[in-house]
Amino acid sequence: MAIDFSAALPTFVITLREGVEAALVVGIVLAYLKKANQTRLNSWVYAGIGVGIGASVLIGILFSGILLALANSNQPYAAVLKPLLEGIFCTVAIALLSWMLVWMTQQARFLKTQVEGAIGAALAENQRAGWGVFGLVAIAVLREGFETVLFIAAQFQQGWMPVLGAITGLISATGIGFLLFQLGVKINLRRFFQVMGILLLLIVSGLVVTALRKFDAAIGLLSQTDPQFAYLCSNPNQSCILGSQVWDASGVLPDRQFPGILLKAFFGYTQKLYLVQAIGYVLFLGSVGGLYLRSITGWTPSPAKQATES
Repeated sequence: MAIDFSAALPTFVITLREGVEAALVVGIVLAYLKKANQTRLNSWVYAGIGVGIGASVLIGILFSGILLALANSNQPYAAVLKPLLEGIFCTVAIALLSWMLVWMTQQARFLKTQVEGAIGAALAENQRAGWGVFGLVAIAVLREGFETVLFIAAQFQQGWMPVLGAITGLISATGIGFLLFQLGVKINLRRFFQVMGILLLLIVSGLVVTALRKFDAAIGLLSQTDPQFAYLCSNPNQSCILGSQVWDASGVLPDRQFPGILLKAFFGYTQKLYLVQAIGYVLFLGSVGGLYLRSITGWTPSPAKQATES
């Protein structure tokens, strides 16, 4: 039986991008400590990495445990809560990944200065320098790990493949960090982050479609569980909250067969798309995508155009 790795690809991309960013922070810290003859604090850096990764894993186990408990529960509203929580995880992941994609891209040029400034301030506290270094690294790793964990939790129904993708992405990011800071290999990081950013933008846009589907499934189950909410799904020709169906490509490009399953894993493709999903996808891609493209190209409207628009 062939193994389907498509569900591992999105988490691989996200973890690779997030992991390389964390690796840059760690590399800058280690280089600064070496320059300042403070390599005795390297152990605090490694401890921060371990704690950041460990905390991310524990959060992932907690989220997955909650979803698994709901899936196996016989409580009347447990079936409703599972897709509802998955939809909430999707929404939070969309917010965090979008913020990281736009804001962090704008701040990337100042990353080295900011990290070195924070390390310099930590070293100034002679008695607590180690804790300062530890905290900076742990928070940087945990921030990147938390975003990945939320994405994996949102994809809970796809089993362990997203976890495999995350582990592979983490190993690859570690390898890139080693090449950069230990072997001195030159890598065009600007181009790397641009390509990863575009892939991530498409993945998160697909997550919008998934989140709306989860909320619709939760409301559909609620209407079946409690008769007083049956009115929410009273129209047999429409979805509960997604409106009318835009297309049904199940006979042409099913999302459980290649290449549909790959498009579904990467970009949230669905063989049955509804009006609200289509609108949400276009609005998100147009707004966040536009902000991201401006952040990487540095484009701003000309004064004449701004005056015209105002």
